[in-house]
Amino acid sequence: MIRRLAAAQIFGQKWRMVRGALLSVAILSAMLAAPASTRAAEAPFESRLLRLSEILGSLHYLRNLCGETSNQWREEMETLLRTENPEPALRARYVSSFNNGYRSFAAGYSTCTESAYTAISRYMKEGKELSRDIAVRFGN
Repeated sequence: MIRRLAAAQIFGQKWRMVRGALLSVAILSAMLAAPASTRAAEAPFESRLLRLSEILGSLHYLRNLCGETSNQWREEMETLLRTENPEPALRARYVSSFNNGYRSFAAGYSTCTESAYTAISRYMKEGKELSRDIAVRFGN
């Protein structure tokens, strides 16, 4: 009786280890089989890149409103898209964030004001911090 109990306990421990390993393999297989767009949506830096896209759109509108005559911020966005080379669905989200940043200020600002300069300053600072954070935490 004692031997059978010991054997059952050992088998039980081994079975739990095997079951855990099988579960891990199943989860990993499911993750690898998932479409790339699903995996990309779970990237830990995605929310930061979406926010950066929105900031770039805001700066594109505000800086041009306040006298800058360049496409620097749109070009930065295009560089981000080329560098990330996201799946089409994620690319659309980045572009949408850029456009939302642009439109949010276009709806409220028709002339350059002191508050526009303040917004520019704040977005420049946040964009710089986000860029640095992404590079340090997730860069190669």
